[in-house]
Amino acid sequence: MKKQTKEILIFLIIGFLLTLFVIGYRHMRDHPSVELEGKYIGESMGKNGKVQVALSIENNEIINIEILKNNESSMGQKVFSYISKQVIEKNSADIDDVAGATQSSQTIKAAIEDAIKKSGISIVPITSTKKNKINDIHTDIVVVGSGGAGLTSAIEAKEKGAQVLLVEKLPILGGNTKYATGGINASGTAYQKEKGIQDHTDLFIKDTLEGGQNTNNKSLVKILAQNSSSMINWLTNYGMDLSDVGRLGGASVDRAHRPKGGAPVGEMLFSTLEKTARSKGVEIRTGSKATKILFDNNKVTGIEVQNLEGNTYKIYAKGVIIATGGFGANKDMVSSYRKDLKEFGTTNSPGATGDGINLLETLNSSIIDMTEIQIHPTVVFGTNYMITEAVRGNGAILINQDGKRFVNELDTRDVVSQNILAQKEKAAFLIFDENVRKSLKAIDDYDKEGLLIKGKTLKELGQNLKINENTLQKTLTTYNTYVEKQEDHDFHRSSLQTKIEQSNFYGIKVSPAIHYTMGGVKINEKAQVIDNNGKIIKNLYAAGEVTGGVHGKNRLGGNSLADILVFGKIAADTACEEIK
Repeated sequence: MKKQTKEILIFLIIGFLLTLFVIGYRHMRDHPSVELEGKYIGESMGKNGKVQVALSIENNEIINIEILKNNESSMGQKVFSYISKQVIEKNSADIDDVAGATQSSQTIKAAIEDAIKKSGISIVPITSTKKNKINDIHTDIVVVGSGGAGLTSAIEAKEKGAQVLLVEKLPILGGNTKYATGGINASGTAYQKEKGIQDHTDLFIKDTLEGGQNTNNKSLVKILAQNSSSMINWLTNYGMDLSDVGRLGGASVDRAHRPKGGAPVGEMLFSTLEKTARSKGVEIRTGSKATKILFDNNKVTGIEVQNLEGNTYKIYAKGVIIATGGFGANKDMVSSYRKDLKEFGTTNSPGATGDGINLLETLNSSIIDMTEIQIHPTVVFGTNYMITEAVRGNGAILINQDGKRFVNELDTRDVVSQNILAQKEKAAFLIFDENVRKSLKAIDDYDKEGLLIKGKTLKELGQNLKINENTLQKTLTTYNTYVEKQEDHDFHRSSLQTKIEQSNFYGIKVSPAIHYTMGGVKINEKAQVIDNNGKIIKNLYAAGEVTGGVHGKNRLGGNSLADILVFGKIAADTACEEIK
């Protein structure tokens, strides 16, 4: 009996120890210990969930930071990497946020600070006021700006056999390009032909000129349209998927090329260009701001650069390509040209401050169309978060707070924006259903951000939007009839993709914000910069939003990405031809 009791006791002890082990394992799995194999674990909440880091500390100094867990975007992970390097270098988490990526910066710093606190080790920041001298360098072509235009120029110049150096003032690459969502406009592509879409260069030109109220430089528009299809092929050759084709405002046909399923185009475009540039050996220097364009003997000879530590040096080059973007994030500059836009928000990257335009003005460059500033109609109310035009292109409608439609949703951005500004609160609701949501992967991101107001029925959606559900129902019934008959009697919308009738139903409150600056430096058909006397400034080229003339008074959605690609490539081709 005693033996049996003893065996039972041993069994219970073993069971108890196993239970403790399982509990401890689960705790270790879900809540890592403060120290794990000499590494200190820190956590914070990111945009898409928990972020976890492991710090290695020796002699009161952080020697390594490992990202153990995160579900952030590829851009967010680049910010994590950059911030981690800065923390190690300065032995402190008290460093500046990355411009344009404040949330990601603060997320990784919070996780690092948590690990430092848990370590109990006193970390002393390394401070240095010493400015190390950087030697001047020489190259064939220097490209200023790392958005789509700059990266395209750098890749093309490298392919032509030139020695290329690209500089970017921010510590991460991408500019406004990585924020693009809608698509790349191109006509006569293989993807259009596969889908039976009849499009051609003349129609592209017609739509663009009408969108710009016929104030565009017609020669530049012609080049844009003629070269658009070849740029889709160019990107496809580098592995980018552009098989989905949709319609954006102002287009007569489906012309906006984007990844399968309607995924946001910008991040994939940027990723493709960056990967290609690096693989081809383009030298890239981030945190390097061009402060001066060097000019001697009637020609440009390079640029002066300042890095994040305040060190300055010169880059001498046979050709300088300016691709610094617009000035939509510079409120003072915007309001100096358009006082009526002073209080508007912006969808732009913080790097879009007009630096390139200011540099070019010092060379007597011709600056044109500066008052032509575009506001995007669908930006989440009270924020700077833009909702892509592709949501409307795939079937969504706009209603006011009375539950009624008030505009052709696929009219040009200036027309739609002005109509929204005429409504109560200068706002509207973007309305769509499950069919539209499933047709566009970009909407998944909006859901993750908590931007979608939902309803299983139209009545429930109306209640959640605080608008009259009966009026909403009547508006949708009328609209669905127009879709069925393929004729919009109220606002003459030509693209009536789908009825809005499939549960769930969704709404987003939107209002206009500054989105794009059509004005900039004047260029010719070869992307050469023109001065105020109408003469070419030798060895100087420009492409993208830093230039003016292509879009006139209003840019069509999808044309900016076509612009940066077409003229980015042309700028490099011209520069390489002239430095031979």
